[in-house]
Amino acid sequence: MVASEQKPGYAGNVRLFLLIVLLVLPVFTAFSFAYSESDAQKPGQTKEENGFDAGKLIIGHVLDAYEWKIAEIGDTYIYIPLPVILYYEGNFYFFFSNKIKKGEGTYKGFGIAREGHKKGRLVKMLDDGVSEDPDAGTLIDLSVTKVVFAIFINAALLCLIFVKVAKAYKQRGSKKEPTGLQSFLEPVILFVRDDIAKSAIGGEKYEKFVPYLLTLFFFIFFNNLMGLVPFFPGGANVTGNISVTFTLAFFTFVVTQIYANKGHWKHIFNTPGVPVFLKIPIPLMPVIEIVGILIKPFVLMIRLFANILAGHMIIKGFLSLIFVLGGVATAMGLAISPVTVLFLIFMNFLELLVAFIQSYIFTFFSAIFFGMAVPDEHH
Repeated sequence: MVASEQKPGYAGNVRLFLLIVLLVLPVFTAFSFAYSESDAQKPGQTKEENGFDAGKLIIGHVLDAYEWKIAEIGDTYIYIPLPVILYYEGNFYFFFSNKIKKGEGTYKGFGIAREGHKKGRLVKMLDDGVSEDPDAGTLIDLSVTKVVFAIFINAALLCLIFVKVAKAYKQRGSKKEPTGLQSFLEPVILFVRDDIAKSAIGGEKYEKFVPYLLTLFFFIFFNNLMGLVPFFPGGANVTGNISVTFTLAFFTFVVTQIYANKGHWKHIFNTPGVPVFLKIPIPLMPVIEIVGILIKPFVLMIRLFANILAGHMIIKGFLSLIFVLGGVATAMGLAISPVTVLFLIFMNFLELLVAFIQSYIFTFFSAIFFGMAVPDEHH
């Protein structure tokens, strides 16, 4: 897709988008409140009577799962079972997660561990269906979990959006003023190209990194936004999952090393201006530089993971406050509810800002690493 160089007339569309967000966000918060209430303690009831556990509610939301919970009303548990794919002792096993009832029981000798360092993961079980088999061999889990399924959905939606925008550019041409979805996406595309890629990498070298940086930015941003939608297909903690952020950071690391030029490697193994005794016989500076190469993507991974995870946990924490105080006294639960809802709305607005900022930071630092890997010859 080629972005137009002229200033896009998108102000009206952006204002309309912000107005929709302002009107819809409180409704999203209300839905989140209603869906979480099935797991929450009702005012006036104790934890033993209702089974409410704030920690369980919060951790259960941010962790990955083998099913996608929609709602739980009374004894009715509404969820989407997801494919389970296991490789164990030379054989593949395929079945859906509904075969393992809400983490209880086993199927084909496999079940979800209830304790230990593998708690919540599929393991080989003993015949009692409760204990993990201590003599089990290596189990490779290739299952489509909630986070994986959410990535598939969000990636498909992103592809549909950009295919539609690309067709609009072909039909209207890049010289005409953009309209509709084009007018919203074009300034963001120009922002990533000019203010991130061009400013961090410079020269003409930035052009080959733009497609990756655009993909990175929109993938993180869209998944951040979808994580704020409290009902299917939103609500999954994708970018708050360390496996996802590790993969994104690993991609940045690989791209950096692939496109690194001779000046980059010379700076690592023969750093200019450094005394010889720091290079040989003890290669102190090369070791420090190599460690730095590994630390950079690690910092990217932790920053995105921690910020998004914290946002999800804070929102659920505010929600739990109603039922924690309601368990003490009904009046306290009712009194704190309006304040909590206001905080939830505020936190959702704040998370919208964080969704953009974290996408920007991850993309911008990736661009900086690319710029450092392709220094000019005189450097």
